[in-house]
Amino acid sequence: MVMANISIRPAELSELDKIVDVHTQARTAYYRAGGLPEANIDTADGAAQRRGGWARSIESGDKRVLCALHTGEVAGIVAMGPPLSSNAEADTATVGELCQIHVLPTHWGQGIGSQLHATFVHYLHEAALPIGQVEAWDRNHRAQAFYLRHGWRPTGHRRQGPDHCSYIRMRLNAVTA
Repeated sequence: MVMANISIRPAELSELDKIVDVHTQARTAYYRAGGLPEANIDTADGAAQRRGGWARSIESGDKRVLCALHTGEVAGIVAMGPPLSSNAEADTATVGELCQIHVLPTHWGQGIGSQLHATFVHYLHEAALPIGQVEAWDRNHRAQAFYLRHGWRPTGHRRQGPDHCSYIRMRLNAVTA
């Protein structure tokens, strides 16, 4: 089902609290679903760290941050740009990173994530980048299934994540996406 009344536009600093709330709710839901112990889901300064990260991303000249609005309220967010420093082997001339994509859990399965994903594919085409790259927590089966449905494939690269579980890297051939 595709949700009506969705608009996507650049994020604004004035929306930072709502952006952090969307991120926090989404990550809490997928970490819980993956069995991460409640005590390990967040830290005392987690929201402040997310707030600083999103503010830097919105203000960055390198990244593009967009919000999906449902009836005027932020229901989803996406950040994209050059490969992250943790992916130093990626060629910035050919690879664009889907840094983060989050949707309020109450809106999961309604097409918002797919609409945000489409903005990332558009970004790749617009920047003439043939490859998209993203990482997903190994226990976040919902995210992995989402990426697989959209043409992403695991690369075999893993990076240590929470609870002795890895983040897996996935790639998208933007030429065929």
